[in-house]
Amino acid sequence: MESSLQSCLAVAGLTPRGELEPLSGGDIAAVYRLATDHGEVVVKRDAAERLAGEADGLRALAAAGSGLVVPEVLAEGDGWLVMEALEVSSGRRDPVALGEGLRWLHEATGESHGWPCDNACGRTPQPNAPLSDGRAFQRERRLLPLAEACHAKGLLDHRLRARVEAIAHGLEAWLPDAPASLVHGDLWSGNVLFTPSGPALIDPAVYRHYPEVDLAMLTLFGAPGEAFLEAYWDGEPPVEWPRCETLFQLYPLLNHLLLFGGGYRGAVERAVARLEAGIS
Repeated sequence: MESSLQSCLAVAGLTPRGELEPLSGGDIAAVYRLATDHGEVVVKRDAAERLAGEADGLRALAAAGSGLVVPEVLAEGDGWLVMEALEVSSGRRDPVALGEGLRWLHEATGESHGWPCDNACGRTPQPNAPLSDGRAFQRERRLLPLAEACHAKGLLDHRLRARVEAIAHGLEAWLPDAPASLVHGDLWSGNVLFTPSGPALIDPAVYRHYPEVDLAMLTLFGAPGEAFLEAYWDGEPPVEWPRCETLFQLYPLLNHLLLFGGGYRGAVERAVARLEAGIS
C-alpha cells in the first residue's frame, strides 16, 4: 500500500486491515474497498482536482438535509479520497423516497447559477463561474463550451455546431429564469444506490442551476419510473417539462459525444431537432 494512502488514512484515524480490493464501475477513477479498524471504507484514486471537487460536492449534498443518504468524506489528499462505505440493498428500491428526497434537495437554492469552484463531469472540466441568469449559465457554461470542444475534435460538423449554438442563444425566448437549485450534476442511474437507510447519491458534480438538470439525466441514462416522477412533482409534471427535459439532456449528450465518440452524434442531432421544433 502506498505511503500517501497510509498517511491519508492516518489523518482520519483509520488503520488498514488488509489490502485494497478493486470495485467495478470505476470508469474514470480507480475505486477500491478497504477493511480498516473502524470498518470498511471506499477509496478512490484520481487526479487531486477531480477528487477535491467530488469531496466538495458530497459535503454540499449532505449539508442540504434532503433525507437522501450521502457517503461521509473521511479523508482526502495526494490523489486519494476516502469515504464511508454504503451497504447496498439487493433488489430493494424505493423510487418514491428518491423522488421526495430529490425534491427536498432542490429546495436548497442560492442567489446565482453555478458554484464557487469548477469541477468535472466525468473527465470533462465543468466551468461553474456563477451567473445571475440561468439561461446565460446554460448557454455560456454548458452548451457553448461543449459544442466548441466537440467541434474541435471533429465530432460536430460546422452545421450541427451552429444549430446547437442557435438553441443556446435562443433560450430567453421560451425558458423562464428560475431560482438556482442545488443539483447533483451527474445523476444517471449508476450514481443512485438503494441502501437499508434509503436512497443514496454518489459521485456528484454539484452546482446550482435548474432542478430539471437532475431529472433529465435520470430519464436519459436510466428509467426512474412513474412512481419516482409522481413523487418528485407531487402530482402531474408541469406542462413545460418535455421541452426542458430535452434541453437539459443536450449537455450530457454532448459530453458523452466528447468522451466516447461519434456513436452519440445521432442522439445529439435528435435532441437538437426536437428543440428546434419546440416539442419533445
